[in-house]
Amino acid sequence: MRLLVKNIARIVGLEATGRLRYCGADMNGLETLDDAWLLAEDGRFAAFGHMDSLGEIAADEVVDAAGGMLFPSFCDSHTHLVYAGSREREFLDKINGLSYEEIARRGGGILNSADLLHRTSEDELYEQAMERVREIAAMGTGCVEIKSGYGLSTEDELKMLRVIRRIRESVPLEVRATFLGAHAVARAYRGRQAEYVDLVCREMLPAVAAEGLADFVDVFCDEGFFTVEETARILEEGRKLGLRAKIHANELAVSGGVQVGVACGALSVDHLERMGQEEIEVLHGAATMPTLLPGAAFFLGMSYPPARAMISAGLGVALASDYNPGSSPSGNMRMVCSLASIRMKITPAEAVNAATLNGAYAMGLSREYGSVTLGKVANFFITKPMPSVEYFFYAYQTPLIRQVFLRGRKVSDV
Repeated sequence: MRLLVKNIARIVGLEATGRLRYCGADMNGLETLDDAWLLAEDGRFAAFGHMDSLGEIAADEVVDAAGGMLFPSFCDSHTHLVYAGSREREFLDKINGLSYEEIARRGGGILNSADLLHRTSEDELYEQAMERVREIAAMGTGCVEIKSGYGLSTEDELKMLRVIRRIRESVPLEVRATFLGAHAVARAYRGRQAEYVDLVCREMLPAVAAEGLADFVDVFCDEGFFTVEETARILEEGRKLGLRAKIHANELAVSGGVQVGVACGALSVDHLERMGQEEIEVLHGAATMPTLLPGAAFFLGMSYPPARAMISAGLGVALASDYNPGSSPSGNMRMVCSLASIRMKITPAEAVNAATLNGAYAMGLSREYGSVTLGKVANFFITKPMPSVEYFFYAYQTPLIRQVFLRGRKVSDV
């Protein structure tokens, strides 16, 4: 299958050096090619060049970009999009002044989602999740990580992960699965957190590994959730079973989550709304990718991570949606990039790199995804004509994505 795209005003996100992530000042470099054509063959980027160099190329399909721009697909490295129902009642609670922590202490939040999920069949859960998957694909996402964590029992965590496996097998997006049994302490274990941690380590993790259902293991290491010691234990047990660490850290407090994540070789530490110089220094030289979730800070009315300080200190950052029913009910990565620019002063060029190559890195996928690079998987989208890359995030609600391609095939006309 050979796909030729011609009359591209600008190809955005070219990367020819083989780098796996952008860090520091390099994050603001965005390689582009104007007035271009692009060829994908057998689902991978095969060639590109200026339109005046386009000769006769045999292709099974020819697409006219008609002056639109071509971007590599977004790589959303942190979502919880497998869930049952919704939690708009808590939306009203927040409007009426309750904090995320207060809602959790009253038995809401994650525990409400766990109750709903327990009552929902695997087939229904799959159908609900697939609506969200189709939604994010139409908005330009081509790689996505999906977490469990609304089961909080062995049976229900496995149910979630089986749904994620079904999604992975039925869509052209690249999907990664994360076991997050330590998302909260289940209602049945209230007041017995140590016993719940034992359940995660001795029963849940071996069951997940036995079915090969997850790529990563994650823990919510934060105030009111899991301690540094509990986190280290769970991540170590996951490592023994072949699951690399990812971690929720420093959303609610300076929790020590960044430090334990780096010590355990986590691929990413995510959230980081509460972040100081000590945490920035710990991340220096580490393979761990700091991942920022501005959609959650926006929806919860929280402070935003210090992205500018992190980049200025030489770190790379990734951007992800945190798509979930309680704190970020949206998988719109373009909006995430706009929020990063508006509220965290990340430049549009930095936002593109954070949401593509660095997002792919945070899923262990940047050798194959995240940039327009010869040989990489041809996941990309084409926009309507627009004046600049900056305009894409400036006009954040204008419908600008026109066509979506995954593995070199068109999947959506928007």
